[in-house]
Amino acid sequence: MSDEEHHFESKADAGASKTYPQQAGTIRKNGYIVIKGRPCKVVEVSTSKTGKHGHAKCHFVAIDIFTAKKLEDIVPSSHNCDVPHVNRTDYQLIDISEDGFVSLLTDSGGTKDDLRLPTDENLLQQIKDGFAEGKDLVVSVMSAMGEEQICALKDIGPK
Repeated sequence: MSDEEHHFESKADAGASKTYPQQAGTIRKNGYIVIKGRPCKVVEVSTSKTGKHGHAKCHFVAIDIFTAKKLEDIVPSSHNCDVPHVNRTDYQLIDISEDGFVSLLTDSGGTKDDLRLPTDENLLQQIKDGFAEGKDLVVSVMSAMGEEQICALKDIGPK
């Protein structure tokens, strides 16, 4: 045994905690899956039986939860797929800055200032209009694989 102390510094994030493995054959519609490194919501799953010595294959059609792009993947049903940890958190909207960032109130009483306004025109307009009218707004923030985006809006009444 040596008396030396070893210190390891990790500069890279392995990304292991952002996803977990799940067998392809058990992933269902409305579930989540990682396709081409993007977190997606499954909109269609079809399973094909293959030949004598082949595996059954799952064909996934999914929509990227942040960009709304359609992605497809075919995976043997016995293989593992990455499934993203997807969280939804509600925050109260405090302010909208000139450069498109929002200021949100967290449950602990602090503020979260690193989120941009959503790119979805309809949602963007609802947030801006509601904020201009002085309504108390609560936004739902979806987070997965190190990305966050405002995905929904609730009006909890006037101030």
